[in-house]
Order: sequence, then structure tokens, then C-alpha cells
Amino acid sequence: MKIEIKSEIGELEGVILHTPGPEVENMTPQNAERALYSDILNLSVAQKEYAQLEDLLNTVTLTYQVRDLLESVLAEPAAKTPLVLHICEAEGCLDLCDDLLALPEKTLAQRLIEGVVQPLDNLTRFLSKERFSLPPLHNFFFTRDAAMAIMDEILIGRMAKPVRSRESIIMEAIFNHAPPFSADTVNLLAQKHPDPAATVEGGDVLVARDDILVIGNGSRTSTQGIDFIIDRLKAQKDRERHILVQELPHRPESFIHLDMVFTLLDRSHCMVFKPLLLRPSKYQTIHILIENGRVTSIREEKGLIDALQCIGMDLTPVCCGGEEDLWVQEREQWHSGANFFALAPGKVVGYARNVHTMEEMNKNGFEIIPADDIITGRRQLAGLGRCAITLDGSELPRGGGGARCMTMPIRRKPVAW
Repeated sequence: MKIEIKSEIGELEGVILHTPGPEVENMTPQNAERALYSDILNLSVAQKEYAQLEDLLNTVTLTYQVRDLLESVLAEPAAKTPLVLHICEAEGCLDLCDDLLALPEKTLAQRLIEGVVQPLDNLTRFLSKERFSLPPLHNFFFTRDAAMAIMDEILIGRMAKPVRSRESIIMEAIFNHAPPFSADTVNLLAQKHPDPAATVEGGDVLVARDDILVIGNGSRTSTQGIDFIIDRLKAQKDRERHILVQELPHRPESFIHLDMVFTLLDRSHCMVFKPLLLRPSKYQTIHILIENGRVTSIREEKGLIDALQCIGMDLTPVCCGGEEDLWVQEREQWHSGANFFALAPGKVVGYARNVHTMEEMNKNGFEIIPADDIITGRRQLAGLGRCAITLDGSELPRGGGGARCMTMPIRRKPVAW
């Protein structure tokens, strides 16, 4: 499959998922914050809810599982050894390398995702508070962040938190070696002198149109990381490019990425968290214009919606949590109410629990349809107009993400703008 993402809303043709496994439960209340969680999850409930998302996507597109892709990479000796060595060096556990390399690919993939329990074979380890020699990847079911498709390339994320760095290493190996894909990977760490402050995560990067990127600048994506993307686009010299940078608060943690406050729904609609994006605030929107391989303009705009309108995307904002009640808006934004994922223009997926958001979607012409109606064939996606497909979600939202967070699209059809 050739990688091609030129919008957020084009009809989906391929997506990468990771079903949450034991790594999600391998934490306690004491280390949950270090694992980037505000709570601990019940795995059986989370898996049941995730299965609904996966079943829905399987009805409309090709899906790939991280674990299967990783196993295919580890089956190739020329890829297996460098990957395991890279991980062990990065995480300071070179003593594990030989034991890991001796494992068959299925078991090894499990260890690299679910973690390696520390052996209690000396006094230091016996007294250690650490349970794992190689920690579990608690956040990997949020496949959006570690790698992102931009046009026909894969940008490998530079994660802001070290606990997630292995996700990027694995995703780079998948795109470099897994048989299903044909893609060039771009990794800022591969540069001669990478900026140590440069971080980029996929939840902050939205391909609005083939000439427009919208990028969040907050706790996970730094200005230096955005500068790397700017330099990459300058080097291409293929056409005029616009980058809209939206500053984000670093607190509360629900503002972790841009897609928690802003997502695209259709050619004419977007989802917004009103208190941040439609009211005056100290958080700037910066418009960067790239022409003929150089930045020709960089200026502050009134706001993100106005900036998009100025470059030909006239979007009606739909408000997360409704128009009026700030308490409701904050509650539903906390539970990923703004985090929608498009299956096709005007056909999006979000959590059913955010009832006021869904009411607002309905007011704006989106029919509300339970995911099970699509999965069972009672309704056919191709025959629907604008719609918001609802996922059951009580446990998954407590992990801190929604449908967009849990999906990494790799190919979409072009959009007739």
C-alpha cells in the first residue's frame, strides 16, 4: 500500500490500529501518572469497547495491527537484530539483548510491547521498586502519535515523554521493513545535529488540505519540532504551503494535543472547543507561508477558524459540549468530545457518551448513528449523508483519547474541494 494522506477527511483506505493488551493493566495507581494516565483502566472493558471501533473500521477499510506488523519485521533477521539493539541501547538495558534476540518473533513482539519483568536474581533488583526491566508501552493503542502520514511520507514522531519513545522506534521499523507498505520515513533524530528540544506528536498534526497543515504547539509538540516540519516543506519546493500553528495550554492534561480541541468533520464543518478557539485568549494562531523553498510570511492571525477561512477553507464550527454551558463543554472536552475521526467527508466517529456534543452535531446536519448499526449491516456507510457514528465508551475515554487518537490513517482518497 502506497502512503497518501492529503486531508483529514478523504475516504479512508487504510489505517493502523493497536488493540490494547496486558500493557494497559501493567501499572498501579502509584505509577499511573508516570505512565501518562490519570487513572488505571479495566482491560476487559477497554478491549470490548476497542473491539467495536475495530469492527467498525473493518467494515469500511483495510486495517493493520501493530503487533502483526511488528512480528513481520522481527521475522527478518536483518531487521530484527538492529531493532532490538536500538531499543536496548535507548532504554539502557543492553543486558537483555541476547535473551530477547533468542526469542521467536511472536514472543519477542509481545515482550517489546507488554514489557519484560525484572528478574529478582540479585539484591539490587530484589529491593528495586521497578517491576520491569523493559517497561510496558501503556499508550501504544493511541497509534496516532508515534508516526504520522503527511502526503506520501511518514514522519516519525519524537515523543515528548521518554516512556513513549519506543513506540516511535517500532513504528519506524514497521514502515521501513514491513511488507505491506511502500513509504519514505523522515526522522528528525536522523539529522546531523538534531535539536534536543524538538518534539512532534501526531495528535498535534492535522493535514487540513494538501497545501495546509494545522499544527498544535503545546506540551507535546515544540516550536523546534514545528521548525523541523517547516524546513522539510521548504526543501520540497513543489508548491505554496501554509502552516497554521495553534498555541495550546499546557494544563489541564486534556489539552495534550490539538486534536483534543479541534478536528475536521467535512469540507464545510469542524469540531471546536469553544472556550479556547472561539473566544479571545492569550493563545496565538500563527500563519506561516512557504513559497519557492522559503518562508515568505509569518504573522499572527485572529484565530484558527479565521485563518483557515482566509486561505479558502470556510468552516462552520460545531461546539464540543454545545454552545452555552461552560461546565458541560469542559466535561465533554475532558472525555475527548472534540476528538472525531473521519471515515469519509462528513462521516465521522466519536464517543456516544458526549451527548451534548452529539446533539450539537445533529443540529448541524449530522445524523447520529450507533456504530453497531454499521457493523451489523443495518445501515450502509455508502448510503448515508452526513453522520456521526457513535462508539460505546466508558473505559477507553479514561485513557485520555478518542477515535482520532486511536487511529493512524495511511491512505485516503482525494477530496473534491
